[in-house]
Formats: sequence, C-alpha cells, structure tokens
Amino acid sequence: MFIKRLCFAVLTLTLLTTSGCGFKLQRSYSIPDALKTLNLSSQDEYSELTRLVRERLRLNSINVVENQTDIPTLRLIADSLDRTTLSLYPTGNVAEYELNYLVSFAVQVPNRESQRFDVDIHRDYLDDPRTALAKSREMELLVKEMRIQAADQIIQILASIETN
Repeated sequence: MFIKRLCFAVLTLTLLTTSGCGFKLQRSYSIPDALKTLNLSSQDEYSELTRLVRERLRLNSINVVENQTDIPTLRLIADSLDRTTLSLYPTGNVAEYELNYLVSFAVQVPNRESQRFDVDIHRDYLDDPRTALAKSREMELLVKEMRIQAADQIIQILASIETN
C-alpha cells in the first residue's frame, strides 16, 4: 500500500514539475484535416527555406502535391535577411549587429479569401574583426537556425488556421 502511494506521489510531483516549467513536446501540432493535403508554391523551389518547410510538412503528415486547384495552397511569398548595427567599437568598427529574418507567406483555402502571414525572427550577433573567419561561420549557423525556426513557426500558424 505504501509503495503504491509513494509511486503515485512521485508521478504526481513529476507531472506538476514538468507542466509548471513550461515543458511541451515539440513538433506535435494538430493540423486541421482540410490542410492535410496542400500545394506548396514558392518563388524559388530550391531555396533552403522551401526545403525546410517541405520537410516540416512531411514530418507533420501533410501530403504535398503539385498543380491541383481544388486543395489548399501554401505560398511562400518572400524571405529576407536584414542586418542592423546595434553598437560600435571606439575605433568605429561594428561591434554588434541585429539580424532580422522576415518570411511572408499566404494560405489559400478553396472558396475562401487568402490569408497572409509574416514570421519575423531577430537575433543579436557580436562581430569581432580579429576573428573574421570564425564569425562568418557563426553567422551562417545563426541564419540556418533562424530559417529552421521560421519553418517551425509556419507549421504552427498552419495548425491555428480556421478552415470551417
């Protein structure tokens, strides 16, 4: 009897701890049935963002088909990477940048008005001219991470779309 109560207490404590800290399973979105099959169109079919979105759609059991007019369409309109100077060294060289990655996309459900969305991601980037090679590699990794986060947010937005 004591062992059952102890197991129950430990299980309850574990559940309360994980729910209280904000823990949630990643990439488990409830996509509406109307969006389980869709067209994916993009200005550049071979871009990194298009590849990542296609991969995220596949991971969430969404069938991507080509050139059908009677199913929903996810259209990647544009993506851009901008860099803003945040601070300077006393010598006048740039010390810190803010990277802004903006993705615009639209979802068109048949017999409904197209819905346009924007995903905006920001990162700070410290620059040191003495380590230019390492910093360029770090910037590449930051941009890749920002694209992955944008693809994940596109799937999150798809899960929140009302199709009724």
